[in-house]
Amino acid sequence: MEFLQEVGIFLVQAIVVIAAILLVLAGAAAMSARRRDGDDGYIEVRRLNERYTAYRDAIRSLTEHPQSRKAREKKEKQTAKLDDKEARKRAKNDQSEPDKKRLFVLNFDGDMLASQVASLREEISALLPEAGEGDEVLVCLESPGGLVHGYGLAASQLQRIRDAGITLTIAVDKVAASGGYMMACVADKIIAAPFAILGSIGVVAQLPNFHRLLKKNDIDVELLTAGEYKRTLTMFGENTDKGRDKFIDDLEDTHALFKAFVQAARPVVDIDTVATGEIWYGQTAIDVELIDELGTSDSYIQGQLDDADILEVRYTPKKNWQEKLGIAAEGVVQRGLMRIWQRGSARQLP
Repeated sequence: MEFLQEVGIFLVQAIVVIAAILLVLAGAAAMSARRRDGDDGYIEVRRLNERYTAYRDAIRSLTEHPQSRKAREKKEKQTAKLDDKEARKRAKNDQSEPDKKRLFVLNFDGDMLASQVASLREEISALLPEAGEGDEVLVCLESPGGLVHGYGLAASQLQRIRDAGITLTIAVDKVAASGGYMMACVADKIIAAPFAILGSIGVVAQLPNFHRLLKKNDIDVELLTAGEYKRTLTMFGENTDKGRDKFIDDLEDTHALFKAFVQAARPVVDIDTVATGEIWYGQTAIDVELIDELGTSDSYIQGQLDDADILEVRYTPKKNWQEKLGIAAEGVVQRGLMRIWQRGSARQLP
């Protein structure tokens, strides 16, 4: 009876996982087909100055004295009239208006697969031809990390901004750990909130092994490979010490590459101190020079409202119902894995 219960639980879990995988694959296939047709999304741009002005006006409408409001509005009209007069004068004399700094704002909300890197690529490709000397790109980054190759590509996309001679600032309000910090360290300047989580410069891998359960129930699994290290650890076969040692060697090699990347991008850090896999909160990360300033993305943006045109650039992929279904299933799987990760490693206030 116990054997039947174990088999039943195993089968139910396997069916759930397979169904989720099939839904994700269906969404991915639909997305690939749409991209081949060249109809894969569009760029949205909005001026954040106007949004913050609307917030300010909404508060003023309830708190400002009527006489003060009239005086302020009169002064603002006079200023606008003078600005318009100056602009007409410059246009009449064929003089161009002095360029105002532009701050381009991007948002990256990373998951384990770094799946938003496709949108990041499109956003950077859209703004780079327009960005010029004196402009700046602010990336509001949130990510606990994930697959090495996905976050390596994301960091390479950010490097395109640096290579173009455009100032790159990263703002971390909550977390930029592991692969998230791999992205952040590319920046000219990193800003983080006091309790944002940073660092975790290390590599981790884990997988379940069902060999003993299968062996107990007389179930054989055959794994055929060509190449000594084609498969080092498996989920269903019997793992060997030799395969385990090779797997660990691969992890160490990946960690060495990670450390070298951070050291090259941010030479001010003592890499042996910060590359232990530990995390730092913002207020201690500044002590080991993982970041440059304490602050939030909101304070950084609002601090430039008077001096810069602040433009949020967002790529929105078009999705049909298959893609939406696949993404929903993928989100369920990722949220489950994230809960496991958080229970195992997150630190909470008492």
